[in-house]
Amino acid sequence: MNSNRFDRLLETDWDLDIRRVFVKAWELFKSQALLFVAFTLLIFSSALMFIIYFQPYTILFSAFLAPPLYAGFYLVGNKISRGEEIIYPDFFLGFQYWIVTVGISLISQILIALGIFAFVVPGLYLLVAYMLAVPMGIFAGVDLWSAMELSRKLVTKYWWKFFVLLILLLLYNVLGAFFFGVGILITFPMTFLVIYVVFEELTAEILSEEEPLEKDFQN
Repeated sequence: MNSNRFDRLLETDWDLDIRRVFVKAWELFKSQALLFVAFTLLIFSSALMFIIYFQPYTILFSAFLAPPLYAGFYLVGNKISRGEEIIYPDFFLGFQYWIVTVGISLISQILIALGIFAFVVPGLYLLVAYMLAVPMGIFAGVDLWSAMELSRKLVTKYWWKFFVLLILLLLYNVLGAFFFGVGILITFPMTFLVIYVVFEELTAEILSEEEPLEKDFQN
């Protein structure tokens, strides 16, 4: 790969300020709190419906419906960040990226599972390294494999920072679940918004340029 925007992205230095990232994510959430909670309830109720009534097909929900639904959090976070008006159907825009989101989800889970089965450490490395893969696939204009590689290379530079962030997000959701069972309705969408804020901080300047990263990444 020759000198391009992604090279410049790897050359930048980023300081993970946990408080700043969560505050920014909270501002995004707070601006459309009712819609975020309503959409989270829809996801949870849909998953519960599959578990109760279509248990043999629950994996189909996880594999083919959950990824584009989760992507809705990223897309709405992006629209809020750009000062655009939000309506509830915006949360379903992830289905416009169905192939990318589902593909990234399936391939990354397979690779992570193989890594954990083999030596554990490679699986843990990939679990963290692919944290930005879906946002890359949505916003960077690249195919699913390029999105995974872009995420892996970028996250690897800050791997321990992302590892700490992942642990904090897991604890955050555990606390949300224990808070009368309703806190998860806030912590779950906040998890995706935190990841989006991190992605935006890392890539905003590079992705603001007109040409998609696809051309640079393939050079």
